[in-house]
Amino acid sequence: MSASPAPGRVLVAGIGNIFLGDDGFGVETLRSLAADELPDHVEAVDFGVRGVHLAYQVLEGYHTLILVDAAARGGPPGTVYLIEPEAGPVESAAAEPLLDGHRMGPDAVLALLGTLAAGTGTVPPARILVVGCEPASLEEGIGLSPAVAAAVDEAAALVRRLLRGDVPALDTPRGDVSAADTRAPGKAAPC
Repeated sequence: MSASPAPGRVLVAGIGNIFLGDDGFGVETLRSLAADELPDHVEAVDFGVRGVHLAYQVLEGYHTLILVDAAARGGPPGTVYLIEPEAGPVESAAAEPLLDGHRMGPDAVLALLGTLAAGTGTVPPARILVVGCEPASLEEGIGLSPAVAAAVDEAAALVRRLLRGDVPALDTPRGDVSAADTRAPGKAAPC
């Protein structure tokens, strides 16, 4: 396998557990996106809790990976974030194994990418973005809280804008930008 990132090829990955309330945000946002016809260079996939599957699929030659997931960052529930993770390895808690098929979240997938790429002779995506939403509850239960359910369309619209390239690039400084901060006019290179 020697897939290298094809210019413009994008994977939009919905992540989350629909049985844990707002953790199903990524899955619900992908459902919203599925109602639209996406460009040919874009693949939108509901990965749910299949982190290992996501890690291997990412190595199939995508230029950009957009992860859509619940993201607890301390804001009001329903706040939509655009995050560009720092480059480099992601540390996991010492008590938790890095590779756990039942609890492999986006941080573990990103940490595993370098190792998998080296072992398979592939190249990870050139750009990784996270469209996240502040959860109200991650307790057992099916269905999103009202605040997070209301944010699904906003997050789907943000993904569409990223695919068109009309959101400012986040090259410097890296970090998170709330969706409200991305409304400034400008044109970035499309994903």
